Amino acid sequence: MVVTMAPAVSLPRASSSKTESYVDNKRKEDIRMANIVAARAVADAVRTSLGPRGMDKMISAASGEVIITNDGATILNKMEVLQPAAKMLVELSKSQDATAGDGTTTVVVIAGALLKHCLTLLSNGIHPTVISDSLHKAATKAVEVLTAMAVPVELSDRESLVKSASTSLNSKVVSQYSTLLAPLAVDAVLSVVDPAKPDQVDLRDIKIVKKLGGTVDDTELVKGLVFDKKVSHAAGGLTRMENAKIAVIQFQISPPKTDIEQSIIVSDYAQMDRILKEERQYILGMIKKIKATGCNVLLIQKSILRDAVTDLSLHYLAKAKILVVKDVERDEIEFITKTLNCLPIANIEHFRAEKMGYADLVEEVPVGDGKLVKITGIKDMGRTATVVVRGSNQLVLDEAERSLHDALCVVRCLVNKRFLIAGGGAPEIELSRQLGAWAKVLHGMEGYCVRSFAEALEVIPYTLAENAGLNPIAIVTELRNRHAQGEINAGINVRKGQITNILEENVVQPLLVSTSAISLATECVRMILKIDDIVTVR
Repeated sequence: MVVTMAPAVSLPRASSSKTESYVDNKRKEDIRMANIVAARAVADAVRTSLGPRGMDKMISAASGEVIITNDGATILNKMEVLQPAAKMLVELSKSQDATAGDGTTTVVVIAGALLKHCLTLLSNGIHPTVISDSLHKAATKAVEVLTAMAVPVELSDRESLVKSASTSLNSKVVSQYSTLLAPLAVDAVLSVVDPAKPDQVDLRDIKIVKKLGGTVDDTELVKGLVFDKKVSHAAGGLTRMENAKIAVIQFQISPPKTDIEQSIIVSDYAQMDRILKEERQYILGMIKKIKATGCNVLLIQKSILRDAVTDLSLHYLAKAKILVVKDVERDEIEFITKTLNCLPIANIEHFRAEKMGYADLVEEVPVGDGKLVKITGIKDMGRTATVVVRGSNQLVLDEAERSLHDALCVVRCLVNKRFLIAGGGAPEIELSRQLGAWAKVLHGMEGYCVRSFAEALEVIPYTLAENAGLNPIAIVTELRNRHAQGEINAGINVRKGQITNILEENVVQPLLVSTSAISLATECVRMILKIDDIVTVR
């Protein structure tokens, strides 16, 4: 009896373990599918804005503000993405923005194409870890291939820098002004490069002041300082000062207040007069100390505790022939002191001549519907630059600022890594060709995965052609053919609608933009592949 029972007991256990393992895998595949589909949806959303003929997106926020932009990072930043895996693509474009500044759309499009190919590989039953490792190998190889293609560039070669900046601007709304903005971006970056640290540029040293009115043509680079403030006109204050001695002060020129909230009740008129007289004496004493150092321009930091200046003190300052710019923001102080080569003064007792900056001219200039304060001819000027951006409406103005930022980043990339490669889909096709050839040498699953990585890279030229309204299949096939014949720099010329040597057409981009796009996209795809479950935590 016992003998016959034994197999009956063991059977259900075996079948149950089978069904359990099956259910489990199904769930994991579903999660992976969902992640990949969500991430691809995000990538497809920005795909149409790639390249010089890319479309722009109009983003309308709940608050009613409208943004028109072509910049991948901005579009994704403003999108409200709920799916966690799709959020990774948003982070991806942010990190590309931080690393290279340009190519934020490219990186997302590449990631989307890689995910699409990974789906095919997964459905063919290749394990995610295998795909992930092969992707890593392929990306490392891709960076090597790109570096081998690159053309070295010197910072003194201004023309190449301008070419790469204008390529970056070509895909933006302000592309017709690229002849003006590209040299401007190059000059701005080159003026802030520190000879002591020649391969690092801090873009915070370039201040962009936006002013409504005029057109983008009126944008200019100012050697000096520009404030988006008016000079205080109270009591006939000055609006122009030559041979200026400038002090940046962080204290208040106003009567002192009590430390605790309390009111002082004065019942006697004589007492009241005395208080007012004291106030006048106090302010006059301060202004005499300031005047004694020969200072004739004051930049006063915005104060939280009490008014930085009162009408009375402004009146006396105007009498003393001192030009006043009040309400300078806290975070601008560092930039100002760096530019003017002076020190901020925190207390009236420390007011000395050696803490001041010197400039040839401080004046107020009317710009559009407002006024700007310009300081030019600064002595021993720090390595900073100021760009005044103009635009006919707020949307154009904001987009011009973003485009300029991208152009500045491109020049910064070239300062960091002094290599140029062709644009127009040329490097991607070349990579695709070389990786495809390399895949044939590899064994087993790896070769298979690397081949699909190579195919995924063709999405860039394909999308470029598609956005330009050309026939993508014919163009990409012709491109492959040209590259197979050894024309490394053949790319899509969007203006002529055919394939030409892109380097001769002056379509170039920094090496850093492409290499970081490929390595960041691969890293992101590898992470998405490795996720097999989403756990929600309350």
